[in-house]
Amino acid sequence: MIIGVPKETKDRENRVAVTPGGVRELVEAGHQVLVETGAGVGSGFTNQQYVAVGAQIVPEAADAWAAEMVVKVKEPLPAEYEYLRAGLLLFTYLHLAAAEDLTHELLQREVTGIAYETVELSNGTLPLLTPMSEVAGRMAVQVGAYYMMKTNGGIGKLIGGVPGVLPASVLILGGGVVASTRQRWRWDGGQCHHLRPRPRPLALPGRCTGRAHQYGQFQRPPH
Repeated sequence: MIIGVPKETKDRENRVAVTPGGVRELVEAGHQVLVETGAGVGSGFTNQQYVAVGAQIVPEAADAWAAEMVVKVKEPLPAEYEYLRAGLLLFTYLHLAAAEDLTHELLQREVTGIAYETVELSNGTLPLLTPMSEVAGRMAVQVGAYYMMKTNGGIGKLIGGVPGVLPASVLILGGGVVASTRQRWRWDGGQCHHLRPRPRPLALPGRCTGRAHQYGQFQRPPH
């Protein structure tokens, strides 16, 4: 199969759909990989790294989109609709519930779209959505600490504390992957309170450390 990897065009999107390591596996499996020039720069991968593992660098987005299957990170933007065509296999995050126009475009142009967020294993887990949620969980602590700084309008609290100053108490809501990843974050001495909607195992086993780790459940409001 000919697989195309175009450069992402969404604002502030620096990721690339396939790393050089992924390209190597595809090439070894007998596929041809077309990577748009500069597609990996935002993620720290050069054209030379892709060429070294067997990719072909193409000069224009249209060249990558001409492949049998296109692998992306984010959904196609309106400027990319011209590349959509019958028979194209598109593998990316689509989030069509919030993209009515894109949904109609995919249907009218007879594109076969496989959304990463809908790929589900037999045990009900979402292997392509989980890494995104893990990143969000790790970032939640980092961003929360940033906005607790006085210069950012916060109360001037350091999550881990310092000698002579009490650390922060942290409340985590939910029991999914994002919340479970936040719960795995380590800080010294603070209390960690974890509320989730029903008594079930966490999506990811936790190791929230500190003076206390308290669990509780809350009831969802009736619909």
